[in-house]
Amino acid sequence: MIKFLLFTAALVAAIPLDQELFGQSLDLGSKINITARSDQAVSAGSPEGNGFHSGYFYSFWSDGRGSITYNNLAAGSYNSQWNNVGNWVGGKGWNPGGAKTVQYNGTWNAANANSYLALYGWTKNPLIEYYIVESYGSYNPSSGAQKRGSIQSDGGTYDIYQTQRVNQPSIVGKATFMQFWSVRTAKRVGGQITTGNHFDAWTKSGLKLGAHDYMILATEGYQSSGSSSITITEVGVAGVPYPDEPDSRKPNN
Repeated sequence: MIKFLLFTAALVAAIPLDQELFGQSLDLGSKINITARSDQAVSAGSPEGNGFHSGYFYSFWSDGRGSITYNNLAAGSYNSQWNNVGNWVGGKGWNPGGAKTVQYNGTWNAANANSYLALYGWTKNPLIEYYIVESYGSYNPSSGAQKRGSIQSDGGTYDIYQTQRVNQPSIVGKATFMQFWSVRTAKRVGGQITTGNHFDAWTKSGLKLGAHDYMILATEGYQSSGSSSITITEVGVAGVPYPDEPDSRKPNN
């Protein structure tokens, strides 16, 4: 999903291995609600799907390879453990997303693996996929991307990038769409993410978002093993964001 465009299957085959892996990794969230899970996966804990749990929105998807345990816990907490996976992504957050100050803490044990810890979301009209990357493992998400600037926020520097996906899975089916990125230069696991700062910086860089769809504090991995345990809240907001939403799950189509 970084800068290169996938024009043909032959071009994909010609992409260097590290870029190809990264492209596959970033495609994870795109496949929520549109990609069927194969029977090859060994999955435990909360079932794959998306919906509400304990007052928060959540999503959990995998491509059906490897062993994954994802657990929705109380309020804004979840944990995960994965082993020799293909692709997977999961986390808790909001639907719709938007300008919030997100407080998160926990553990992410994948510093030497192809994995990310990021605030991840989508908008519509225009269709945009975005990441605010807090930490990454063996692959730097800025590799090969078009840099559009930088932003100082929440005690750190984030570099801003843009790329495009052509005829790829999205929350509305296969489509061509832009991706916006903020990548923290000093990795961390825990702190505040003021999403409005990033949205404003993207707009000033010519990167315009649409109407917000979901937004989660996600763990994702590609051809890797690792674990995470994350808790989120919104600063200045008492209680859970969706106290009247019963627990629910829609399968990944």
